[in-house]
Amino acid sequence: MKRTLGVCYYPEHWPEDQWATDAAHMVDAGLSWVRIGEFAWQRMEAVPGTLTWDWLDRAIDVLGSAGLTVILGTPTATPPRWMLDKHPDMLAVDADGRPRKFGSRRHYDFSHAGYREECRRIARLMGERYGKHSHVAAWQIDNEYDCHDTTLSYSDAARRGFQDWLAQKYQSTDALNRAWGNVFWSMDYDSFDQIDLPNLTVTEPNPAHVLAFRRYSSDQVVAFNKVQADELRRHTSAPLIHNYMGRITTFDHWKVGADLDIASWDSYPIGFLSDRLEGSAKEKAKFLRQGHPDMQAFHHDLYRAVGKGRLWVMEQQPGPVNWAPYNPAPLPGMARLWAWEAFAHGAETVCYFRWRQAPFAQEQNHAGLLRPDSAPAPALGECRQVADEIANLPDVGTAQAQAALVFDYESAWGWDTQPQGADFEAFRLAFAAYRALRRAGLNIDILPPDCADLSAYKLVLAPGLMTISAPLRGALAAFKGTALIGPRSDTKTDELAIPNPLGPDLPDTDVSVVLTESIPPNAKIKLQGGGTFRHWFEHLEGNAPVHLSTKAGQPAIMGGDNLRYLAGWPDDATFDAIIGGLCDALDLPSYTLPDGLRIRETATHRFVFNYAPDAQVWNGTIVPAAGVHWEAL
Repeated sequence: MKRTLGVCYYPEHWPEDQWATDAAHMVDAGLSWVRIGEFAWQRMEAVPGTLTWDWLDRAIDVLGSAGLTVILGTPTATPPRWMLDKHPDMLAVDADGRPRKFGSRRHYDFSHAGYREECRRIARLMGERYGKHSHVAAWQIDNEYDCHDTTLSYSDAARRGFQDWLAQKYQSTDALNRAWGNVFWSMDYDSFDQIDLPNLTVTEPNPAHVLAFRRYSSDQVVAFNKVQADELRRHTSAPLIHNYMGRITTFDHWKVGADLDIASWDSYPIGFLSDRLEGSAKEKAKFLRQGHPDMQAFHHDLYRAVGKGRLWVMEQQPGPVNWAPYNPAPLPGMARLWAWEAFAHGAETVCYFRWRQAPFAQEQNHAGLLRPDSAPAPALGECRQVADEIANLPDVGTAQAQAALVFDYESAWGWDTQPQGADFEAFRLAFAAYRALRRAGLNIDILPPDCADLSAYKLVLAPGLMTISAPLRGALAAFKGTALIGPRSDTKTDELAIPNPLGPDLPDTDVSVVLTESIPPNAKIKLQGGGTFRHWFEHLEGNAPVHLSTKAGQPAIMGGDNLRYLAGWPDDATFDAIIGGLCDALDLPSYTLPDGLRIRETATHRFVFNYAPDAQVWNGTIVPAAGVHWEAL
């Protein structure tokens, strides 16, 4: 696997006589790729129907002639102002019924058929012009789906689309009423056009109604992306990519990824630590300038799977960002560490965002590889260092993971709809399980919920799956390793109802969840031998063997050798003990890593990453803060 570096660039932001100098400087910094175009619709089409390509032609030629390869973005995340005049009802509407206004970005509704056709048109025009251009070697479709909470829209377009989606799915309102349990609170419908969107109700709406709307909304993202992908396929053989984000579960990335060639994502470790992750004040202070030691790895593994084995980082944080509550600078060395960690997890390309810090508009406080005055910013030297190291280190490839984690977006929607506990969230539970595997030093694959074959792994975790799909159920029945299922897995139907008989319905495993309770932060369930469950606990019955009990004598883990059910949400130390015990039983080599130290094995090397703010020791080697160490296997 050839590893490369790139950068995000906006030629429309800078004088044209500066482009060649910038391009030469990029090449000198060791960059190979440059992403352009994703926000430039107004420059391409300032007047409806009048396309202005000459500036983009010249930009691509200047960049390509310097030795850079172009990733060209479709500009559909930033429709120009005239688009709103043409389609005044294209704006998304929030849950309180307020339209999202023009004046920023992502001001469109995925359900709006007229705007979707405009996107098809601009994708076609760009594909016709640049689809076979020698300097354009990849395409990015749109930019950061759901950024700024834009998947869910409560507009008239969404309401009409939802009604049609329901009619196709259920065929009759009688079937819908039965499926949703609308006899409760007299919520039956006589026709599909009576069904509104599930917002602004007096108290909580029917959970099946909410879940249906979440599925519909995700399908609109999939359809919106597919329109552009299908159009570009007619004109180019270059790979199609979307840049996903961190901790976004509002649409099904597996389904979007099915229409693309590569999954990329935008990695902002320090911003995520401040803005998107739970954690104690002490933990956040420790990793203030490094980011959480597992957040990037989780998304590398997730999006490598979404991309069917192909992963890029389209935007890598080089310095302080502008959008988190607080925006400290990275510890020196982190821009290098983050890039190498991505490569160790299978990334082909890491692109830094952005080339030069903008001196104007909303993102002017977001650092780049250059300062606004074009002087080098701190990350530029680290970028050059990574480029030199890439040239000197043989391609490392990827390695077969020993463990896997099943991750499901529909389950996230289900638990968002009925969390039952204020701090219960599907991503948070899955991330807790992933972190335990990573603290044990394991390589991890993240699998879709319809995975039909687990034979490559010794250990599989499936936390919080609302339902277990038929393919996964078959894979579990045939699995020869150990699968730890739960908590809160296979305990609902696909309409978010309680099944009868009670779940989980695990193959040849007699265990049932008969009562659930959510645990407030000031309480815990103590376990025999030490350790606790937090947040969530389930009361289990059945004849399966009990492998762990609570201090009060209730089952905490039940099942056989291959399938076991976990009845609660372990704290970190307890999760470590559970994973360590399973690894020992499976003869699976594992580690007890120092806090902040993480490892990843590739086909040829073991990489060691130090997220701690001070030096750590690995096998007699001192790894400095923000340091990367590798050794041949």
